[in-house]
Amino acid sequence: MQQRPLGTTGLRVSALGLGAASLGGVYGDVDESEAIRTVHRAFELGVTLFDASPYYGSTRGETVLGKALRSLPRERCFLSTKAGRYGVDDFDFSPARLRTSLDESLKRLGTDHVDLFLLHDVEFSDLDRTLTEGLPVLESMKTRGLVRCIGYSGLPLAIFRRGLALPVPFDVVLSYSHATLFDTTLTQLVPSLAARGIGLINASPGALGLLSSHGPQQWHPASPAIRAACKRAADWCKARGIEIAELALSFSCSLPGPAATLCGTADPGELERNVRAASTPPDPELTAAVRSMLASIRDQTWIQGRPENQ
Repeated sequence: MQQRPLGTTGLRVSALGLGAASLGGVYGDVDESEAIRTVHRAFELGVTLFDASPYYGSTRGETVLGKALRSLPRERCFLSTKAGRYGVDDFDFSPARLRTSLDESLKRLGTDHVDLFLLHDVEFSDLDRTLTEGLPVLESMKTRGLVRCIGYSGLPLAIFRRGLALPVPFDVVLSYSHATLFDTTLTQLVPSLAARGIGLINASPGALGLLSSHGPQQWHPASPAIRAACKRAADWCKARGIEIAELALSFSCSLPGPAATLCGTADPGELERNVRAASTPPDPELTAAVRSMLASIRDQTWIQGRPENQ
């Protein structure tokens, strides 16, 4: 697995990272022993980036990942977690909560530091206040050696453009569902981030399950039109013995800009297929056919967070 530089942090991450949302049961019931085997198999195949959050499964994602990491060499793992979001409608980006959140995450993960600490889904907050007050708190954690680099995550690309205009320090941003077979708008953000030396991590190439044979969870916020178009494409692929999720991952990894792409699973076999897909260029004809089927929703997304942050 290729290891790539993460902006100008001096750190490197694997081109494919394992997201811990699946380990926490966000996408369905999870067998803990299988989930731990998935983490171990990922490491065996060269995956070194592991991304978590206390929000994933109400801390279960971090807890399971922490158990899996106990038998892996910590110095060879790039560990990322987040703070600020703890439930569907539970947000707290106050300095005091950010500090206690990190302490809690370190205990669950079984480590004395994380390599990346992110403000989670900041579009649900007073954005300017969250970034101008929260990021300096995270910067102080770097000084104390508790984290190695900092940043924030969210869905609307506007939140990253706004952050670039503010006089606050950050090293990395994490975007999701904007480097997919139907939405490639993440590429628009790449030049501005690169000019500042800010690392970019892409997540959810399958658009939170839309681009998969099993389809999204009931809670998915996409419109009926997006859901229907993705289902048609997924069914077309399934009828031809193709797993659209693997094509989506291969396509996402082929786009320029991100240092890594996060894809979650708690199944060792699926993890192996993901590694193969991430390491294989997408079939041009198949990709063109599927993207043509998705043309009606080209570069569409869904609204998440406060209206002023879109």
